[in-house]
Amino acid sequence: MDMLICVFCFVFFPPPVSHSQITRLYSRFTSLDKGENGTLSREDFQRIPELAINPLGDRIINAFFPEGEDQVNFRGFMRTLAHFRPIEDNEKSKDQNGPEPLNSRSNKLHFAFRLYDLDKDDKISRDELLQVLRMMVGVNISDEQLGSIADRTIQEADQDGDSAISFAEFVKVLEKVDVEQKMSIRFLH
Repeated sequence: MDMLICVFCFVFFPPPVSHSQITRLYSRFTSLDKGENGTLSREDFQRIPELAINPLGDRIINAFFPEGEDQVNFRGFMRTLAHFRPIEDNEKSKDQNGPEPLNSRSNKLHFAFRLYDLDKDDKISRDELLQVLRMMVGVNISDEQLGSIADRTIQEADQDGDSAISFAEFVKVLEKVDVEQKMSIRFLH
């Protein structure tokens, strides 16, 4: 494997990540790269069974792609996966003056917020919440029930009266949720 790949992997996945773990991730990346061009397309991600059956699979897949891009390279792949890396006990006491890791609580919450903020205006509107709820439950719940859930959610979360959920309000709602655990995937083991 190219030494450059190892160098930037350690930026997103600092030690105790081993060379063999990075090699496994690179191997997974290349196995997904059906075009064998060093990048992944949306179609490559859609072949992953867990994403194909996930109601938010398309939203998660979109998170891998910068605005206007149709391909993601290994660096971009690693950068997005870094959000899902579990926070180890030794990382919780790291230097507070250093850059915040991509897998921090705050960055995980930003990532989750962006899954709901479909129009990227830094607010979750009732319509956006309804769209995401429809993605999650399909036709199993009536539009009236979904509307009621969306209205109640916004009513409970909206503190400034703008009928939308800001990032700060989203964080407040999730303050007692173990986001670090729920948004972690142990893909290096």
